[in-house]
Amino acid sequence: MIGLPTPQSTGLDNSTEAYTISPQRPSNNCELQDGILSVVLPISYSVICILGLLSNSVALWVFTLNYSSTKTSIIVYMRNLAIADFLLVLCLPLRIYYQNHPGPFLLCQTVGAFFYINMYASILFLGLISLDRFLKITKPLQIYWLHKVSCSITATRSVWLFLILGMLPFFFEKSKPGSCDGKCFHFKSKSVVGGTLNLLVVGIFFLLSLLFLNFYSKIAMKLKSMSIGKVQQNRKRVVIMKTFVVLAIFILCFLPYHIVRIPYVLSQLHIIQEQSSKQTLHIANELVLCLSALNSCLDPVIYFFLSNKFRKTIICTFEGKLKKVYTLNQRGTSFVRSVTEI
Repeated sequence: MIGLPTPQSTGLDNSTEAYTISPQRPSNNCELQDGILSVVLPISYSVICILGLLSNSVALWVFTLNYSSTKTSIIVYMRNLAIADFLLVLCLPLRIYYQNHPGPFLLCQTVGAFFYINMYASILFLGLISLDRFLKITKPLQIYWLHKVSCSITATRSVWLFLILGMLPFFFEKSKPGSCDGKCFHFKSKSVVGGTLNLLVVGIFFLLSLLFLNFYSKIAMKLKSMSIGKVQQNRKRVVIMKTFVVLAIFILCFLPYHIVRIPYVLSQLHIIQEQSSKQTLHIANELVLCLSALNSCLDPVIYFFLSNKFRKTIICTFEGKLKKVYTLNQRGTSFVRSVTEI
């Protein structure tokens, strides 16, 4: 009597079996390896996490403690930026642990979404800060709705709502099955819809980058055209250099990631099919993503160096001179110093 064939002897195509691999189960035959990432990423993310938690905790404490009576639009944007950076670094311990370990599919997806929501929140809040500075410096006699505290609060809430709603489609995205599905934060094949959405986000980022360049070029031109005494010429050059700190950090942290993102998504769509290219893009994508997370540590540096009030507030707070802190935050500022003042 001829027995029924077992599943192993049916000769079925392996793709059917691959499709049934659970996202929660590790895959031992992943063709793309982490290589140096298994060492570099845990160390880098650990350093960023520690520095980010400390610096952003101090920033939030200073904003809450010392600016409650002098709330302005720029304070609202900077406080939300600090919140976004703080929440982002909270994701890093899980990214560190699950970088080399399989994890529950829903947990990995949620942590990934949470990470990107806060990363793009940082980008948009830097954009709002730059727009606020641009309008106040180039057109100081006009008052725009963004300068009103109530409107700035509405703008920040809209950013959070937009990003949360915008991330929801990625939870329902059906990825193509692959040999690396068991790994939490790893190369995943994408559907056409998912890949298109990712490339659309990259395109929006580059449009925002062009706005950044436009803002800061016009700010620099405005400062250069100001007629001030020879004694203040050196200070004006310092102010111009400080103006470009935000732009420099923005480009350093976020531009490499979005440049690499284009070929990386194409490889996820299998438009780029060479295995060696996919391996290289996987390594490059994870490294530049780590660089983007570094922004959470650099934003408090922006507060410190661009805002004289923030810098003096921190120094006086740690020295216990709370009365002097209150006095400093009540003083007015001149137009030339408005670039570095909150």
